[in-house]
Amino acid sequence: MIDILDFNNMLFMIPIAAIVALLFALYFFRNIWSRDKGTPEMQKISNAIETGAMAYLRRQYKTIGIISIILAVVLALAGLVESFEAYLGYKVAIAFLIGAGFSILSGYIGMKISVNANIRTASAARLSLNDAFVCSFRGGAISGIAVSALSLVGLFAVVLVYDAWIGETMTQTLHAVVGYAFGASFAALFAQLGGGIYTKAADVGADLVGKVEAGIPEDDPRNPAVIADLVGDNVGDCAGRGADIFESTAAEIIGSMVIGTAVITAAGGMNLSNNWVFLPLVLMAFGLIASLVGIFVVRMKNEDSDVNKSLNNGYYLTIALVLVFLAISTYFMLGKECELWYYYFGTGVVGIILGLAIVYITQYYTGNHKPVKGIAKSSETGPATNVIEGISIGLESTVLPVICIVAAIIISYTLGFYAAPEGMDRMAFGLYGTAIGTIAMLASSAFILAEDTFGPITDNAGGIAEMSNQPEEVRRRTDKLDSAGNTTKALTKGYAMASAALAAFLLFAAFFEIVAEIQGKTLSEVFNVNIGDPLIFCGALVGAVLVFYFASLAIRAVGKAAGEMIEEVRRQFREDPGIMAGTSEPSYSDCVDIATRGALRAMVVPALLPILVPVVFGLIYRFLFPNVAYMAVGALIMVGTIVGILMANFLNNGGGAWDNAKKYIEEGNHGGKRSPAHAAAVVGDTVGDPFKDTAGPSIHVLVKLLSTICLVTAVLFVVVPA
Repeated sequence: MIDILDFNNMLFMIPIAAIVALLFALYFFRNIWSRDKGTPEMQKISNAIETGAMAYLRRQYKTIGIISIILAVVLALAGLVESFEAYLGYKVAIAFLIGAGFSILSGYIGMKISVNANIRTASAARLSLNDAFVCSFRGGAISGIAVSALSLVGLFAVVLVYDAWIGETMTQTLHAVVGYAFGASFAALFAQLGGGIYTKAADVGADLVGKVEAGIPEDDPRNPAVIADLVGDNVGDCAGRGADIFESTAAEIIGSMVIGTAVITAAGGMNLSNNWVFLPLVLMAFGLIASLVGIFVVRMKNEDSDVNKSLNNGYYLTIALVLVFLAISTYFMLGKECELWYYYFGTGVVGIILGLAIVYITQYYTGNHKPVKGIAKSSETGPATNVIEGISIGLESTVLPVICIVAAIIISYTLGFYAAPEGMDRMAFGLYGTAIGTIAMLASSAFILAEDTFGPITDNAGGIAEMSNQPEEVRRRTDKLDSAGNTTKALTKGYAMASAALAAFLLFAAFFEIVAEIQGKTLSEVFNVNIGDPLIFCGALVGAVLVFYFASLAIRAVGKAAGEMIEEVRRQFREDPGIMAGTSEPSYSDCVDIATRGALRAMVVPALLPILVPVVFGLIYRFLFPNVAYMAVGALIMVGTIVGILMANFLNNGGGAWDNAKKYIEEGNHGGKRSPAHAAAVVGDTVGDPFKDTAGPSIHVLVKLLSTICLVTAVLFVVVPA
């Protein structure tokens, strides 16, 4: 039984962190909800946004719920097969449903907070920039705190219950708990993909017809797609990202815990404690507390203050506290059993440095620096050169992140490898080093999600201010916050990509650990994928093409839904000239319905691909080539992960660069708004929209879902010894 009051395992920090997080969340909630909601005109627009977002989520969650129940039944029935009963069955199915349910709840919390903070931010902007900033960031903070606390406490509660329920080894407990990670990843992929299709279908339609053809501003109330566009910011960047961050932390903590059991097994007669398993949970608890402090100190001194600098100051404080807590937890939990415990502190430092490096690289490629200015310059010669330059920048942007990821994996693995006592299976200890690096990077996830949700809140606030005809000074303040929000959204995607890279590595290591346990071997004996073997090479090829096909379906779904949106906006302009004259109101609800139907219709097939492809492929190999089946599936996961990381980086950075090149021109460069360069940049931004907000973020979830589904179903691909 797990003793949460044992000082040696420090698990008492989890309920402490949860209580402190709840108090902070309640304080921020009361602070925001007590603020003024603005004029009746502002509230009318805000209510329309909330109604559209809630209607979409209800329909999306109904779809996810039905498919989740079907999958849970399949998992439960699979446990009736005698050779599968120790690894599948109703216990895994229940954990799957809990993980999916909590992931959905995380997305709902993120969206609900956003659609209520946006109106209060717009109203606060009538008073001062600082009031609007504090309101929007604390709104994002509630979401970040709630999602991170739910991820940590929910997982810990499931581990406690399953440990008492199963009553065997921690390894057996985690075999059932991996269902939780699968459920979280499964629901997150639907939420991120569906939300991404919705938001970009609306955005593309609003931009191409409103800004290019009609020549009206982005948030002009005459544009029929404008409410759908504002709704999309919430269901994509808030609900989708909330579920994404939830599954990231849940899946990566579970993967790290599985590697912890591999360390204990590798140590043999040393009788290591379960502290190696619990350390990731404790690190995330400390990280939540560090994030709370960082969030609380974020302030702006005056109207001329740099918004990004204020946010960065809070982030740097969070990182500093994470480093202190990392040293404390590794010393107290590993120091008595590992003389070189500080090597694992070093792996955590490597993970944190990687996160910072990726953030700065992303900022370089998507901020107002040479790449973005180059795309803006190319817009002077038309849309074609804009698109060509944007694609080349996106491709180039994969180089530096890969160098950083390679360095981080090598260093963290090497530190963990040499921390192992003499005579031990060093591979497990090395992989544990990469796991601690990943968890240390994720420890600040509450602050990161606060920054991410801050983006759509400020975007919505700007739209509400413009549509309700607020004074120019108010719009100037919301524009300043919106510009910072665009940067934070780009940075958090880079952060998510970096965490996905390290996390996927530890997750497929966890897959091989489960294979080793099934076969009664050590991790080093089974963690050997010979890609030169033609049969295994085929698995690698399937993993690579899966990412390409998934991206294709996601981007095409946006194109199809956006085409319907464009036709609807054109129809309304054509049939009702009073819309452009300002004498009649467009039908916003028709556009909201088109985006909703397009997203729900298009999200199912691509979301099921990463579940069906590895399972079907693995089962075919199980019957045709049983001795190499698990290795071929391992190759599928590995190469799918590699290609997915590169593809996500290309799509995210390329799309972000196109977006900011358009904004750079709108600031008055290269002819400014309504110039030929601006029209070309809008086309480039439109191409980049499904890249950065639909396919790219969804691939982050895809690569982790590939690993979690294979973690759950590993027994299907392994010949169990008689």
